[in-house]
This record gives sequence, structure tokens and C-alpha cells, in this order.
Amino acid sequence: MKIAQIAPLFERVPPKLYGGTERVVSYLTEELVRLGHEVTLFASGDSKTTAKLIRCSDMALRLNPAVKDPVPYHVVMLDEVRRRANDFDVLHFHVDLLHFPLIREFADRTITTTHGRLDLPDLKPFFAAFPDIPLTSISLDQRRPLPHPLNWVGNVYHGLPLDLLPFKADPSRDYLAFLGRISPEKRPDRAIEIAASARLPLKMAAKVDRADRAYWDTVIEPMVKAHSNVEFVGEINEQEKAEFLGNARALLFPIDWPEPFGLVTIEAMACGTPVIAFRAGAVPEVIDDGVTGFVVRTLDEAVEALSRLDTLDRRKVRAAFERRFAAERMAKDYLKIYADLPLVKAEAARLHRSHGETVDQPAVA
Repeated sequence: MKIAQIAPLFERVPPKLYGGTERVVSYLTEELVRLGHEVTLFASGDSKTTAKLIRCSDMALRLNPAVKDPVPYHVVMLDEVRRRANDFDVLHFHVDLLHFPLIREFADRTITTTHGRLDLPDLKPFFAAFPDIPLTSISLDQRRPLPHPLNWVGNVYHGLPLDLLPFKADPSRDYLAFLGRISPEKRPDRAIEIAASARLPLKMAAKVDRADRAYWDTVIEPMVKAHSNVEFVGEINEQEKAEFLGNARALLFPIDWPEPFGLVTIEAMACGTPVIAFRAGAVPEVIDDGVTGFVVRTLDEAVEALSRLDTLDRRKVRAAFERRFAAERMAKDYLKIYADLPLVKAEAARLHRSHGETVDQPAVA
């Protein structure tokens, strides 16, 4: 199949440091190429891929100090996608909302993966105005806030390459880990409180966005300074992530918002590291309670769960990751959705008739 992947321009594909959506787009793109498909990636010019790259900005917008407003860059990219639309069997969008009015004429050979939170009130009238656009969610919980009916054509959990983060059978286990973004909904304050109550060291590898600078300055930085057991590491890259997660006793995921997925949780699982996660958003769909970690509701439950970590088998954590969250599974799930899109099915049927064949579905792998 000829497949276009349209990525956000905020980070390169894959990101050098923090960045969830662009990272998933990279894993999906590379796996589709490996499976033999002709893939074109629309992304920032500093992206690295084995697919054909259409450069839509010189570099990742977040890393370009000259960029003040990301919208014009994305509009220009989407116009380029629209002009090339007939070059592809399927167009897969990862860029939220801006493209919806542009794809009406060929929407039946597109999907849009909703990577972000969908509980914001402004989104309800928007999605209600585009009920026919094919959508895929990254968790079933993510769909709950939106109006019905919408054209949900699938749910695909994220996946990672199996060789990306190696299993750590014998980690140091001398600290707890917090990895992500310093923001109120990620609740790094809870992570600090849990570690303090459990009297365990905590390492925090996280970025501080400009939007969250005040929260860092007034809430989290003073807490870090007040607790000698807490070390703030800052942003880390993919190579550092393997050691950081692999050697941790557990990953703390103390969120306080409807997290659509939580990529860091399966990154920890890939290393064999269990996850202590608060019950919110997709957490119960991703964490197998009592196998890959523990799902908790309160700080006290989180501290108590830490005392039960020795009941978990790190090999079973890794095995669950391989079974549920491999990039190959993610890519094949998307390929099944692509093949079932109305215009893709119609074109496949036309081609089969022209060759005198009777086949219900196009090949997807």
C-alpha cells in the first residue's frame, strides 16, 4: 500500500528528547516500511526515517527559537498533503484538528488518530460538525467525553520496537523513577510525596515547558529542594532512558487527568520495570494490575503497593509488553483498519475485477 503518515511539526520524528506523538509516528512508520509498504512521512526537516520524507519545516518547531506560532507551519504542511493526496492509497493524520475541512472529498481513505485529551468542552461542537471523518483512538477511555455517534473505525494501543529498550533482568533497584513532563496533570508532586512516605530515593527525568514554568518555579522546584531523597535529572534521550527506566525499582505514574494512553508506562514495561499508576484515563486498559504493576487510587495505596513490588516478576512484565505493546502489532492493527476504509476497499475490489479475481480484502502485510 502507498501510505502517507502526517506528523506534528513540534518535534522531529523521532524526537531527540521528550515527545510522545512524534515518537509513536516514528515507530509506526518504520514498522510499515519493514513490512514492505511504500510510506511517505510528512514531518519536520530534521526527522530521521527510512520512509520518503517530505520536509515541512526546517527543524522541529519546539527547538526553533524563531517560531512563535506553530499554526501557519501546519497549515502549509496540510496544503501540501492535500495537493499530493491522490498519490496515496491511505492518508494517516496525527495532527489533531486542522485538516478536517481539507479532507472531506477523500475522507474515506483517511484515518485520524486522536492522540490528545478529548474532554475539553470546545472539542464537542467541533467533532459534532465532522461526524463522518474516520477516527481511531489510542484507548477506549479516550472516547468517553465526545458526542455520539462519531465514525470510530478502530482503537489501536501504542507499540514499541522490541529491541528499543532492552530487558533489565538484574537492575540496581535503588530508586523510584518519574519520567515525563512537569505539569499539574502529571502530578510530580504526588511522586515526591510517595517517595518521601516510602523513604525511597526518587529520580525525576522531565522537561519543563514554558507553559508550566510557573508551576515548576512555585510548586515542584521548592519540593525538590526540600527533599534530599529527590534528584531532578531533566530531559533525557532514548539511550539514557533505557538505563534510567531499566534500573528503577518502579516507575511512578501518579496522574490526575484522563490520560489517553501513557507511553512511558509501556517504555518501563519493556525494561521489565513495573508501574505504580493512579486509576485515571487509560491506566486500567494499559496496566495489568498485579502483573505489570499496581493500579492505585490514593497516596497511601501507592506507598503500600511499593511494599508488594517483590511479588511481581520482571520477566512477566517484559512478556506482557511483548504480547500487548509491540510495534509490529500496532502496525498490523492499523493495516487492518486501512484495508477496511470504504474507498480503499472499493479500489481494491476494482483492481481485483480488472485482473479477473474475486478477493474480499486487499493484502495488508
